[in-house]
Amino acid sequence: MNASPPAAANEGLASTLSAVAFFFVMTAYYIIRPVRDQLSGAVGSQSLPLFYGSTFVVMLLLTPAFGALVAHYPRKRLLGWCYSFFIACLVAFVPAFLAQDRIGARALGVVFFVWVSVFNLFVVSLFWSFMADIFQSAQARRVFPLIALGGMAGALFGPTLTKLLVTIIGVAPLLVLSAGMLLVALGLLLTISTRHDCREPLRRDEVIGGSLWAGIKELWTRPFLRYMAILMVLGDGIGTLAYALIADYTKVHLPDRIARTAFYNDLDLVTNLLGAVLQLTLTRWLLIRRGAAWALVVPALVNLVLLASLAVTGAGDITLFGATIPLLAVTLAGSRGFAYGMTKPATDALYTRVPRETRYKGKNFVETAIWRFGDVVVTSGVTLLGAVGMAAGGMAAIGAGISALATWVAARAGRSPDLLPEQPSKPHGSQPARPAEA
Repeated sequence: MNASPPAAANEGLASTLSAVAFFFVMTAYYIIRPVRDQLSGAVGSQSLPLFYGSTFVVMLLLTPAFGALVAHYPRKRLLGWCYSFFIACLVAFVPAFLAQDRIGARALGVVFFVWVSVFNLFVVSLFWSFMADIFQSAQARRVFPLIALGGMAGALFGPTLTKLLVTIIGVAPLLVLSAGMLLVALGLLLTISTRHDCREPLRRDEVIGGSLWAGIKELWTRPFLRYMAILMVLGDGIGTLAYALIADYTKVHLPDRIARTAFYNDLDLVTNLLGAVLQLTLTRWLLIRRGAAWALVVPALVNLVLLASLAVTGAGDITLFGATIPLLAVTLAGSRGFAYGMTKPATDALYTRVPRETRYKGKNFVETAIWRFGDVVVTSGVTLLGAVGMAAGGMAAIGAGISALATWVAARAGRSPDLLPEQPSKPHGSQPARPAEA
């Protein structure tokens, strides 16, 4: 059934406001991301297992706390409290960065790296859980690439703003700017939750309920979540491998803090430009015409090609458009660009076809604790392989094999038997049939 004009108008307004909100979310994150990365670049990859291990432990501790919030509070209060917490933390970090030289890059790096990783995963994961809660599956395949494009615009604007301001105002004031961006995003999300729910507006004030530990339990009972968890470890592991190798590269070649920040800034700009181009072209076409399964498989194949090239040619420099660029940087930008520009909209579209509790708790557990578990495994492996003398090319060959396995898992995930049937768009104001388990 085609949507009536009021429903179509509401879908358009909801998707536009969501894209603008995601713009501010990603701007807030990408303002501080180079600040985090310059700290890891200062100490090299040998400290990444500590950074990621600490993050993983924090994620495990936060899982029941987040589950309790989801179980007992409606989504408006959930959004308000979570985002307000991170806004307050951003402001609280300002004195620490003013004293970075006294504290030391390693000590501050552990704390800030963990916090930014938690910030990124929880804020972004909660945003997409909310999107999956207000859009139906058919709508999601149309609008999620466009919403993600708003995030890509923020991911391009954030590094640009950082590059312009870091040499003028320094690092610490950037945190206050990031907090302001996140506050604007929160205001937009609360407005969307109140006025522009396209799925079931009468349920916006309902408590989601369920168990505090549902996110962990569902990993063992839902095939779809298991596929997502495996794909998260395998797929993100490729990006983490490239990130660890880049950290060693910047430690050797870019000892200056400002130069490292600028390098990571440029890397983010290229990555997000690629993601934006994908969302404007191939991603939306794949989701609408071929379904989410193909949009999961293609990035895995791209990773396979990139890593195989790195394994064959080694981690030297290449010349592109007259500029000399580390091949490692090309691999990281390509892997992340397809992850942000294609994999992410596809997985979030699939989450519209699971019950509400799974959208928040199961999705959050996979995209926080499981993600960081994979990072711990990969960075520890890089450290161990480096200790026994394996070069970047050998590690890339292992990564290529992992990418081949990820391709198979991605194909299975998009056709998981426990996904609910596609829901066609319905006129706004009519009440769609609820699946029994939702």
